[in-house]
Amino acid sequence: MRRTKEHSQETADKLLDIARIRFTEQGYSNASLEEIVAEAGMTRGALYHHYGNKLGLFKAVVSAVQAELGEKVEREASRSDDPLEQLILGCKAFVEAAVSPSALRILLLDGPAVLGWETWRRLDEENAMRHLREQLEILQENGYYSGLSPAAMTRFLSGALNESALWIAERPNEPEALEETMAVILHMLKRR
Repeated sequence: MRRTKEHSQETADKLLDIARIRFTEQGYSNASLEEIVAEAGMTRGALYHHYGNKLGLFKAVVSAVQAELGEKVEREASRSDDPLEQLILGCKAFVEAAVSPSALRILLLDGPAVLGWETWRRLDEENAMRHLREQLEILQENGYYSGLSPAAMTRFLSGALNESALWIAERPNEPEALEETMAVILHMLKRR
């Protein structure tokens, strides 16, 4: 029984890894389920068993990319004990990670279009936005941003970070785009 569960998880992981590559390189609409299962050495039945359909597979890929991005943000933020510095380090880590081909294509370009705004927002709220709000609440407890709504600040900053990542990605030959973005973020966040 244990071996069956392990094998089942290996199958699901293999499909997820291959789908992530295909969705990154080809986009959701051009990625073919036939190519994904063929590359995995499986049948469509295995894909349907684990993910239901192409949309279910894509949603699982979005969740995996979000979790990976969240881990990177938390790892970078934890380099400091200062709550404001943690927020700044986390914002920079997010923008740097979000411009990677996988995160950019899957999370910021195809994600909202394929999943729909409500589903995409819910997944974002369960991951990045939840951590962002928690950090902003910690900052408020430490005297920052008094009187401002953590919910409004979370959405404002999340939107700014997503839009900044898209702007930076459009400028692959302009390394100063990240520096310029971080200068604006620093200016906005350093206000008490």
